[in-house]
Amino acid sequence: MTGREAGSRPLLNRRLAEFGTTIFAEMSALAARTGSINLGQGFPDTDGPEEVREAAVRALRDGRGNQYPPGPGVPELRTAVADHQRRRYGLVHDPDTEVLVTAGATEAIAAALLALVEPGDEVIALEPYYDSYAACIAMAGGTRVPVTLRPHDGAYRLDLDELRDAVTSRTRLILLNTPHNPTGTVLTRDELAAIAALAVERDLLVVTDEVYEHLVFDGEHVPLASFPGMRGRTVTISSAGKTFSFTGWKVGWVTAAPELVSAVRSAKQFLTYVSAGPFQYAVAEALRLPDTYFDGLRADLHAKRDLLSTGLAAAGFTVYRPAGTYFVTTDIRPLGEADGFAFCRSLPERCGVVAIPNAVFYDHRDQGAPFVRFAFCKRTGVLEEAARRLKTLGA
Repeated sequence: MTGREAGSRPLLNRRLAEFGTTIFAEMSALAARTGSINLGQGFPDTDGPEEVREAAVRALRDGRGNQYPPGPGVPELRTAVADHQRRRYGLVHDPDTEVLVTAGATEAIAAALLALVEPGDEVIALEPYYDSYAACIAMAGGTRVPVTLRPHDGAYRLDLDELRDAVTSRTRLILLNTPHNPTGTVLTRDELAAIAALAVERDLLVVTDEVYEHLVFDGEHVPLASFPGMRGRTVTISSAGKTFSFTGWKVGWVTAAPELVSAVRSAKQFLTYVSAGPFQYAVAEALRLPDTYFDGLRADLHAKRDLLSTGLAAAGFTVYRPAGTYFVTTDIRPLGEADGFAFCRSLPERCGVVAIPNAVFYDHRDQGAPFVRFAFCKRTGVLEEAARRLKTLGA
């Protein structure tokens, strides 16, 4: 290979130079190699409702979605999303102009940031944050500004004064995640009202990642778009993966005012264009499941949260019991450990369990160094066995 062929600079775009293989891929590969229980990556180990799976099969057989679906998403799903927002939260959206279907929430976040952020714009995100946030901000040419959630009285808390101080003349957008991964924090109505007031005062856009909206155990989920002044400046994102346990289908959606949806669609059409045709019809049916389904899902995961949290505490971890999501964050320092990366890489050999070091979710790696995340979206027997294995750490 000649120097010209190889290039005189690194092959990877400098905006992405800091991002290698994701920790999720690394730890899932480690779980497979060692035969460990994978409590790292957040995917269920059972499928969702049989009637939803059969709806996808029926769509395939009927030839619905086997060819390119409409760019904004199939009308049935866009209508179902609009109905869901109205029924659950009183938010009224036109399914033709205010709903956009995406390849999961990850693409929705990427498309929103690519559409709304220009080089030099600052984007505030609550730290720790899902790793794709940082990559998407970088791809858009923005500058990420972390506002750190810190543990206090058994939970992670947002400092509203710190958030306000983070806003500058260059701030374009706040990227908000509630219920929050990885900490499990659910922002309160008062906290959201303060964020909304700040966005209005400083004329900021807000992109909200609400994929765990149906997994709230303590408190309530309130969409930011429902607050005064926010309807026209908020891009709300959710997806089917976490709610219906079909993460591989990658069906997500955006709801927002027409001009915001139009902007996001302009970027999205050059990413995947369209995806998941037959699955869109199935998710449309899933969103219309009775309340008993959503209540049952929440109750099941609530019990699993308590099972794993109790097991982790018995093993010697400090446990931050989450108010939402299906992840629990722990502090490893009571075990005589301080390096989450080293701890997670050794854990499979030590006791046959895989977890994720929270430091990967931080710009300030030292802030997250002693914290480790476990997923509890697994079968009860798997969680019981994991708790049994983890207990050997203190032996």
